[in-house]
Amino acid sequence: MNALIKTAWRAAIAASALASGIAMAAYPDKPVRIVVPYPPGGASDTTARVLSEKLKEVTGGTFVVENRPGANGNIAAEMVAKSPADGYTLLMANVGPNAISQSIYPHLGYDVNKSFAPIGQTTTVPIVLVAGPKVKAADIKGLVAEVKANPGKYTFASAGNGSSNHLVGEMFNSGLKLDMMHVPYKGDGPAMTDVMAGQVSMMFTTAVAARPFVTGGKLKLIAVASKKQVPAFPNAPTIDESVLKGFDASSWGGLVAPAGTSPEIIKQLSAALMKVLAMPEVKSQLATLGAEVVATKPDEFARYIKSEADKWGAVAKSANVVAE
Repeated sequence: MNALIKTAWRAAIAASALASGIAMAAYPDKPVRIVVPYPPGGASDTTARVLSEKLKEVTGGTFVVENRPGANGNIAAEMVAKSPADGYTLLMANVGPNAISQSIYPHLGYDVNKSFAPIGQTTTVPIVLVAGPKVKAADIKGLVAEVKANPGKYTFASAGNGSSNHLVGEMFNSGLKLDMMHVPYKGDGPAMTDVMAGQVSMMFTTAVAARPFVTGGKLKLIAVASKKQVPAFPNAPTIDESVLKGFDASSWGGLVAPAGTSPEIIKQLSAALMKVLAMPEVKSQLATLGAEVVATKPDEFARYIKSEADKWGAVAKSANVVAE
């Protein structure tokens, strides 16, 4: 079966090149880098490694993962944006560097809408609101009432100023007209530790990161930030349905190439990515991360990136968030 897929892939490339009158070597004929903007072990890294293995099977080429963490993902994004537009350097895009950063970094070295050629969205990862012992309420309506009755006495943690969970917290704070102070940390780990210890009241985090602490009784699951309920927490209400209509926040991933990459290469990568994301074993592997597969075409992903950049830009402006 793999041999047939590879043969079909090569035939499609040859037919495309012949139809356009372009003489080109079979792509890819050398290793393709998938640059991940975070350290090994996280959701973006694991997703990239799952995709790279299956892209090898589909295309017959070599795909390698390279981690370039730093500056909320901006270091990797800028590196890819400034790489040759030849299809051999791709970015594992994420809501942080590819939607939020544009609005909070005054001297960003790339443009989220102009510096990349989208290939396709791969996943969404639900975000949930969790609380520690400082919060007496056990549900979202009770939490909101408790915070409103005690202005200035509650706090929310994040992985750092300008991080995705910081912006989600600001959207929650302003949307419900709450008076909570933001407490930034250097990463989700120390932030969650202090929420569990009662040093900080609550935080938004991914469902997969929260799950062991919720099931272990160390954190209270208050609500789901995305509009869809999370299978791992079937009884948890969404913020949208409970207290703030229209509230919707999730983390997401996808593949992009540098702007100017050949449309034929983008089409080929998109087709290969769609085949990979349709594989049951890929869906199963990514589900273990709490991720839901979302296979979109390049133009759909471009529109989604713009909508996300616009949404988080408005939140950042309203909350006056500027990263150092």
